[in-house]
Amino acid sequence: MRLDAAPVAQFYCHCGDCRAVTGGALAPIALFPAPAVTITGGDTFTWTYKTLPRTRCATCGTLLFGEPPGIGMRGVSGFLLPTERFEPTFHIRCRQAVVAVKDDLPHFKDVPTMFGGTDETVDW
Repeated sequence: MRLDAAPVAQFYCHCGDCRAVTGGALAPIALFPAPAVTITGGDTFTWTYKTLPRTRCATCGTLLFGEPPGIGMRGVSGFLLPTERFEPTFHIRCRQAVVAVKDDLPHFKDVPTMFGGTDETVDW
């Protein structure tokens, strides 16, 4: 996969959908403009879990990215980025969290205003 732009946002998502498709307590996501994310080799397949199309490697099944309909963005799995390139700045959907993550980042109950939310946070 090639990334030809800086991420618009980097965060951890605690929603039930992200937990279901990753098998983890949260999902690290780096949000990029869709045209900046290119598959460079190998076959992929795209499937939709509820409403969000997600693309995986057809050989190993690794989750590459999700593409929320209508916003022109791709949420690349932060697990795929080098450690120094994944720099999350907040947590989202914390009201759905199954594990309280205590760090210095903001923990939004749902989503921040930049995503159409209210900026309401949770206090762990």
